[in-house]
Amino acid sequence: MKEKIKVLVCFGTRPEGIKMAPLIKEIQSNSDDMKLFICSTGQHKEMLKQVIDFFGIKPDIELNLMTSDQTLGKLSSKIIDSMENVFNEIKPDIVLVQGDTATAFLTAFVAFYQKIKIGHVEAGLRTYNKFNPFPEEINRQLLSRITDLHFAPTENACKNLEREGFEKNSIILAGNTIVDALKWGIKKISDKDFLNKSENINTLRQLIDFGKKIILVTMHRRESFGEEIKNVCEALKFISNKYNDIEIVYPVHLNPNVAGPVNEILSGMKNIKLIKPLNYETFLWLMSKSYFIITDSGGVQEEAPTLKKPVLVIRDFTERTESVDLGLSKLVGTKTQNIIDNVSLLIESKEDYEAMITNKNPYGDGKASKRIVSAILKYFKEVNVS
Repeated sequence: MKEKIKVLVCFGTRPEGIKMAPLIKEIQSNSDDMKLFICSTGQHKEMLKQVIDFFGIKPDIELNLMTSDQTLGKLSSKIIDSMENVFNEIKPDIVLVQGDTATAFLTAFVAFYQKIKIGHVEAGLRTYNKFNPFPEEINRQLLSRITDLHFAPTENACKNLEREGFEKNSIILAGNTIVDALKWGIKKISDKDFLNKSENINTLRQLIDFGKKIILVTMHRRESFGEEIKNVCEALKFISNKYNDIEIVYPVHLNPNVAGPVNEILSGMKNIKLIKPLNYETFLWLMSKSYFIITDSGGVQEEAPTLKKPVLVIRDFTERTESVDLGLSKLVGTKTQNIIDNVSLLIESKEDYEAMITNKNPYGDGKASKRIVSAILKYFKEVNVS
């Protein structure tokens, strides 16, 4: 009887959970060849639980490392200490991490110390600006240096890794697992029974006037704290006064650096709905009902093309350049007037709006998880043969 490959999937934040969910399901469907272990660090404790419940995932290990107002340094030390114990207990053949979080980089870092193989899901994204996004850009670059299998989501990501000197046979063009997750999620929330039973969705139906053009807004990135958030809020306030046929819906992040200025500037505007953060399925449904999206989120930039929603990116740099190159999203920065001009253009010009919608999806076809599992099986088969 052949030995199964022991695979440890580790995640800590809601975006990681979403993007790892379809990969977990694919590994589970290959149980003859792979033995799966799931670890959650709890970097986003409550938001991550919503994702785990939606996708029906049950972690084998839950570390619950996040505490209120915890610094990156303190969180990092906890992850390193805890993951060392996890690796000693499970002794995996390979650990799979996703993206650019503290959980992803530091889990891989500890695996490197123990000479465990590392697979990086969504490898090769770059801005080459070490403070934007902060600290994610450096997390990604350092993680690449210790990774054995780079699962790149796009051709641009592959080229970045090749330019940096990584061996071509270690780079796999897989596509982005977020498309896999999105297709699975859309199918689930399209079920009438599911929609009727969802209290959150039914609450939004009563709160929001879907007869108007819905502009969905999200903003949460650390580098946007301060004047940038205030600039964006002033732009939204101007837009809400200028147009009567729109409704701005803003799920406000709980971080006081976000919630403080947002509530101060935008509270009381009749066509701006400031709502609590949404669980994944409700946010997915709201994205599908929106006219276009204003965001600083990397994940939303990847999800929107599948939903055919134009995106205005309120950042000066993005590591998701593919949708910008195709004209599906536009970098508008955080200057108030520039945001006003670009939002007005999408509201007023049908031609400019339709130019940002296409059937092309630079982030994948929904089969990324299958490619990743196939690549892992091939890798270990070749290692055993040699």
